[in-house]
Amino acid sequence: MGGWGKEGAYIMYNFNYVSKKQCRYVREDLEKLIHLVQDEVRRNFTFSYRFVGSAARNMITVDKTTNTGFDFDVNLCVNDTGELSPKEIRQILMQAFNKHGKNFKYESAEDEKRVFTIKVIDHKNSRIIRSCDFAIVNDYTDEYGEWRQEYIFFNRKQNKYEWKEQSEKFYDLPIKEEWIRDNGLWNFVRGIYLDKKNKNLDANKKSRSLYAEAVNEVYEMNKETECEDRENALNKVSGWYNINIW
Repeated sequence: MGGWGKEGAYIMYNFNYVSKKQCRYVREDLEKLIHLVQDEVRRNFTFSYRFVGSAARNMITVDKTTNTGFDFDVNLCVNDTGELSPKEIRQILMQAFNKHGKNFKYESAEDEKRVFTIKVIDHKNSRIIRSCDFAIVNDYTDEYGEWRQEYIFFNRKQNKYEWKEQSEKFYDLPIKEEWIRDNGLWNFVRGIYLDKKNKNLDANKKSRSLYAEAVNEVYEMNKETECEDRENALNKVSGWYNINIW
């Protein structure tokens, strides 16, 4: 699978799922790095972390034919930040990851809108071995007792960092995931997500966004469908997507 890239070049992607065992060493190294960063920034604030996205759902992919390796998504949940600005929090964390990341062969962090990214790159072969996107988040309870989340957003146009509330779609996603699992449609999500990974030509579009699109599509296509018709649709889709695990 693939598509047309810049300057008319046809790009072929061949993402496949990998087992937990195959990516365990990468995750273990990431956790070691995160623990070093926790110690490094402790004088400024503390944070906990959790793997989200594909890593949390056993949906890690790798493409052995191009330059895209394992990619992880991690939320850094900051606490006790005091009077520190969003920019200061982001810079403190990025500097700490830059300092300790080189011991795990990671390049300097790349600052993006919603996340900052670290990568291990094979420069000789122009290949990304592995990468991780870090979102800095704050979980809190609103006035109605509901769980909410905000994240540090880099506004490039105004060149400033700010706390930004998650959209309502973010809170709807777990509800849709639960409905999909309850109705036996999870392999449908896995197939569509893999297909989107293989057809995605937008370098700025992250895996977590592609995953959310897959969940929304499965939910919208099936929520009003009768049980029998849903089963027939699932059987049809299982023939469209060949899901392999390396």
